[in-house]
Amino acid sequence: MDPYSAEGELINIHTHFHQGQYQEVIDFDTSSFSAENALPARVLALRAQIALGQAEDVIADVQNESDPELIAVGALAESTLGKTDAAVKTIEKLASSAGDNQTVQVLGGTVLQAAGKSEEALSLLSQHSGSLDAVALITQIHLQQNRTDLALKEVSAARRWAQDSLLVNLAESWVGLRLGGDKYQQAFYVFEELSQAPSTSSIVSLVSQAVCELHLGRIEEAQSALEQAIQKQPDYANAIANLLVLTIVTGKDATEYTSLLQKASPQHTFLVDLEEKSDLFDKAAAKYSAKVSA
Repeated sequence: MDPYSAEGELINIHTHFHQGQYQEVIDFDTSSFSAENALPARVLALRAQIALGQAEDVIADVQNESDPELIAVGALAESTLGKTDAAVKTIEKLASSAGDNQTVQVLGGTVLQAAGKSEEALSLLSQHSGSLDAVALITQIHLQQNRTDLALKEVSAARRWAQDSLLVNLAESWVGLRLGGDKYQQAFYVFEELSQAPSTSSIVSLVSQAVCELHLGRIEEAQSALEQAIQKQPDYANAIANLLVLTIVTGKDATEYTSLLQKASPQHTFLVDLEEKSDLFDKAAAKYSAKVSA
């Protein structure tokens, strides 16, 4: 039986992880789990630690381990700390020796995508057999490639065999936010349900709800959700980044949020992209000189 299925004993800890409830994952009582599920549960807890900014602790925890799953966790932690070359080298070695391992596929795909190696990531992930974690990551990669058609195809195929799985609902919502139109509202319903229920709420779901609100033009509601997320974790970079965007959209000065984001996450995707666009603009502007008429 699939341990992540509705009847499997890992379903609750796995669900907590993908709802962004990382502390609940770490605190989860796994004492009653079978021996075969002890390692998958530990991997989820270690991934939750990485998500909470404890990558260095995770590296110390797994440094002498030999299981491919734990070596992959160590590589993910290194990647998070900016040690990209070392992380990629580890994953490429694992892909050759344990490419059929689901954890290696998912964590390896994450590391490779973060390093800009999308095709290598997709090649590794394509070896999965019924893994919704892999499906979700493949969907994210296609969206980052601006291949919404392939992302939609991936989700539609998974929907046929996974029915109402949380991961399929999330992936479908990610695609919906790219497709737009009435899909914005459908995505909003998914994230609102997660963010407003005490048993499922997290800063991740609050920010996701806020993004939907922004797309729907509901600025005040978006700001409220983002402020709730900031109250829960003041240095949560994705909440700050979206508050920065909201501030710009409303025509206000975004200097404060830009500084906060630079402090919380200097290499955040938004800041990196902004710097790249600024450099391109400067290069383009340098080709032209102002004409001054007498």
